[in-house]
Amino acid sequence: MKMLKTLVTIAVAAMLTAGCTTTPNTVTEGSLDAQRVSLDANVQSALASLATQVPNSRDLVRKARGVLVFPSVVSAGLVIGGSHGRGALLTNGVTVGYYSSTAVSVGLLAGADSKAVYVLFMTQESLDKFRASKGWTAGADASVTLLKVGADGSVDTQTVQAPIVGFALTNGGLMANLSIDGSKFSKIDF
Repeated sequence: MKMLKTLVTIAVAAMLTAGCTTTPNTVTEGSLDAQRVSLDANVQSALASLATQVPNSRDLVRKARGVLVFPSVVSAGLVIGGSHGRGALLTNGVTVGYYSSTAVSVGLLAGADSKAVYVLFMTQESLDKFRASKGWTAGADASVTLLKVGADGSVDTQTVQAPIVGFALTNGGLMANLSIDGSKFSKIDF
């Protein structure tokens, strides 16, 4: 158990320092604007992909009080892994905040992948709790029901009754056996 804790600590430290550089911080407001514009464009593209691959998702997105979209959550690991992505929260189709998604996992892992993750807050209460949090963890702060899609592209209406539902898409389509439990979503300012 102590060895496992040590390995997890090393993996987390490696992930946190991976983005560090020795170059000076030269971020300007113009480059921040460009990052926001780029992320917003990627979010809209990811929503269009969801609508194309899961036609019934359009109605769900319209009914949702808020939609958290991560166009690309990259996961990688060898026994110990992690994932990270940036996204935006939309209400009524308008971006109201930017968020990061981070998770660490231990187990039989090898390789890397990328997926788009969508979290739909179907009730105002679930959206308000998410927005009021300083860091929200799926599965701990609230349960996220991942939707299953039938062969005809229809959404399982039994799971749509949950206050928070989600989708995950890869280039190959909807992911069937994925859990986002343990993923931490944090607001970012850039």
